[in-house]
Amino acid sequence: MSSLQRRPFLARFLALTLASMLPRAVQAEQVYTFGVVPQFEPRKLAAIWTSILKALEQRTGLKFTMVGSPSIPNFETEFETGRFDFAYMNPYHSMIAFRTQQYEPLVRDGAKQLYGVLVTRKDGPINSIQDLDGKTIAFPAPNALGASMMIRADLEHSHHIHFTPMWAQSHSSAYLNAALGKAAAAGGVMSTLKQQPQAVQDRLKILYETRRIAPHPIVAHPRVPPEVRERVRQAFLEMGATAEGRALLDKIPMEKPVVASVKDYQELESMGLEKYYLKGGD
Repeated sequence: MSSLQRRPFLARFLALTLASMLPRAVQAEQVYTFGVVPQFEPRKLAAIWTSILKALEQRTGLKFTMVGSPSIPNFETEFETGRFDFAYMNPYHSMIAFRTQQYEPLVRDGAKQLYGVLVTRKDGPINSIQDLDGKTIAFPAPNALGASMMIRADLEHSHHIHFTPMWAQSHSSAYLNAALGKAAAAGGVMSTLKQQPQAVQDRLKILYETRRIAPHPIVAHPRVPPEVRERVRQAFLEMGATAEGRALLDKIPMEKPVVASVKDYQELESMGLEKYYLKGGD
């Protein structure tokens, strides 16, 4: 082989050798998928999380892509099969995600707790829980924890109310059905109620509130390296320490990110909610 023939060969050999010495992230940049429970309509959800993930990329040096789910049941199927690297989900979902895929909670809101609210029209005929007996109540989905499962359990076991559920597909749709009088009441959570247009809020009143529990966590799949999980956890904690970061997280809403763990949600095991969780239900 001549010296001219050897040069391209040596160049390729050196390039391959150097590439093998580089960190994997440099050789082929990993893009992590981030699932979000569809609490709001898709455009609003995308606007909130696109900005958050951009800030997360700047703080971690990692790449993320949001994976939208058209409905809560679809979201459930996706996390139960491990599609997401990271996800934001309700507490009961996080229990199932841990059970099925070993998803690990990273952070949650430490300023507020999650609780369900049952709302009805201010000028309507419903003035007490008993007035709902035999009526139609709108819920985002069967497996929305505070907005559906906890409320349905309380209505049936604590108040012995019989009702017909209407699955509205989102919190916003459930509230709107109640505001328009298409349902006698609607289940939701305080955080999403406050995010509704003022015209909708002005037409509704809170009829009932459930007990309080630890709120939605951001979780990570075990296939994500521990070092990456920790970088993401720290990035959210750091975002909560700046005015700019808090402005982004408030839209989730997550007022004050704190470290989360599986233990935060163990009390759900004793609440008897299994009856109200519908596998693949919509």
